[in-house]
Amino acid sequence: MTNEPKQGTRTGLERNHGFRGPVVKPKDQKAALSRIWSYLRKQRIGIVLSTLFVILSSILSLLGPLYIGIIIDDYIIPGDLSGTVRMLILLGAIYLASSIFMWLQTFVMVRVSLKTIQRLRKELFEKIQRLPLSVFDKRQSGDLMSRMTNDIDNLHMALSQSIIQIVSSLFTIIGTAIAMFYMNWILAIVSLIIIPLVVYVTKQIIKRSSVNYKARQRDLGQLNGYIEETISNANIITLFGREQETIEQFKKANEQLRTSALKAEMVSGFLPPINNFMNNLGIGFIIGVGALLAVNELVTVGVIAAFVTYSRQFFRPINQLSNLLNTFQSAIAGAERVFEILDEQEEVRDVQDAIAKDQFDGDVEFRNVEFYYNADKPILKNISFHAKAGETIALVGPTGSGKTTIIQLLNRFYDAKQGQIMIDGEDSTSYQLDNLRDHIGVVLQDTYLFSGTVRENIRYGKLSATDEQVEKAAKIAYAHNFIKYLPQGYDTMLASGGMNISQGQRQLIAIARAILEDPDILILDEATSSVDTMTEVHIQKGLNNLMKGRTSFVIAHRLKTIENADQIFVIKDGTILEKGNHETLMMKKGFYANLQNQLQVQ
Repeated sequence: MTNEPKQGTRTGLERNHGFRGPVVKPKDQKAALSRIWSYLRKQRIGIVLSTLFVILSSILSLLGPLYIGIIIDDYIIPGDLSGTVRMLILLGAIYLASSIFMWLQTFVMVRVSLKTIQRLRKELFEKIQRLPLSVFDKRQSGDLMSRMTNDIDNLHMALSQSIIQIVSSLFTIIGTAIAMFYMNWILAIVSLIIIPLVVYVTKQIIKRSSVNYKARQRDLGQLNGYIEETISNANIITLFGREQETIEQFKKANEQLRTSALKAEMVSGFLPPINNFMNNLGIGFIIGVGALLAVNELVTVGVIAAFVTYSRQFFRPINQLSNLLNTFQSAIAGAERVFEILDEQEEVRDVQDAIAKDQFDGDVEFRNVEFYYNADKPILKNISFHAKAGETIALVGPTGSGKTTIIQLLNRFYDAKQGQIMIDGEDSTSYQLDNLRDHIGVVLQDTYLFSGTVRENIRYGKLSATDEQVEKAAKIAYAHNFIKYLPQGYDTMLASGGMNISQGQRQLIAIARAILEDPDILILDEATSSVDTMTEVHIQKGLNNLMKGRTSFVIAHRLKTIENADQIFVIKDGTILEKGNHETLMMKKGFYANLQNQLQVQ
């Protein structure tokens, strides 16, 4: 395809130098959590069941320290060995049952998380299929892939672990506090003194780490985009000998990701040691105050032992909540990036009472059409022409003049900013978009083949086609001549992008695909640019047969291929500089004639 410059987009080089952009500020985390819950609540039964297991596990865990105190005071100190053994067996059974319920709650919650993530990933993929091309112009495909994989995986990890931890931690904290006050209110107050300090420190760390997690996710998406770009264009990098420059650029991007990830992990990494220190500090207070109370016979040794266990059990969920909030920063950052794509405006498709036709005559008229990506840099300016049904229209002109943009407007990849595009007397926007595109066949210069058989790739233009129809289309396109010599013929597997066959062969398959579609309007954008002269002669014969009776738009730099066109439009700087047939334009001795003369000299 002739690549028109797209305003407002960045080239690969500009993207490469744009890694060190400003850190995006975190968005509304409450809104993100609310949207996450809108997906989670579809799994209410699983959440309720997991919560029930959490409660049972927590209750059994709370009984443990209580029985420890009883065993010490009532059995160990009095020297009752048999009673101690019986109580220890009971205590072991309690902890075993608690562990079983803990495993069940994790198992159920993982299932809930996987179903939720499956739905979210499906919605994201479907959304990407409905997005207009302008979204892909602004974003690297690697960045979109990162949102589909890394960001969603981060959210999965958080959901599968966090919900049960939240419920378990809250229930354990409340239950432990009640048990401690029941046993001794003085030691209970001593145990709780440290909580405000824990909350304050955790809040400060989370506040600072959220920005760093957002930057890490951004840099990861950019790095993935660069990797995808370099792998996809490995042949170009090798051709120009830019391997070392590519490695250096990767090092810069990789270093930026390492830096942002290190900042995020360093800040969040303060939480475990700080919390551990404060936990031990709290236990020290309990033992110290407990010792004073025991000397004055206000508490027993068993109560102190129970409080030490309760204290660890009390601070453990607080630590879990702290780490959970830390993990959630990464998950929310990823969720926001996913929701950002889900919130993109979808392709404007059908108006109310949109028209659907079984067949188009192919009468096309552009009326004062203007188009731009940025208003101050118009791509097309006041384009007007009329292509009658069955005519062949050729578009010629310098690269970047607007030829491909005209084709994209006809396909409604974009809509005109001003003016109208009429097809069979109706505005193109009044047709059902799928119906319109079903009747327009396109062969691009940069064709793409999917991983699959040759037959499947040709059939992509018409999924209901029979094997005979596929082979007939291939013969018209002169693709059959090379396909029959492939290892498995039409059943030969092609690599992604068709990289295991030549560019010219890929082009022939793409032409066969368009022929099979049997469109009413045909668009050939440098369709024969990647084949040799002899093959082009054969293809041109097939294309001439295909173009009979249908309106055809041809973009070509080889002017020899368009000399028989009914109308030739010379496009320059977004305007129609000249128009007419070959003879008329040659007689004008203008831009078109100069192009012809230059080619003859060459």
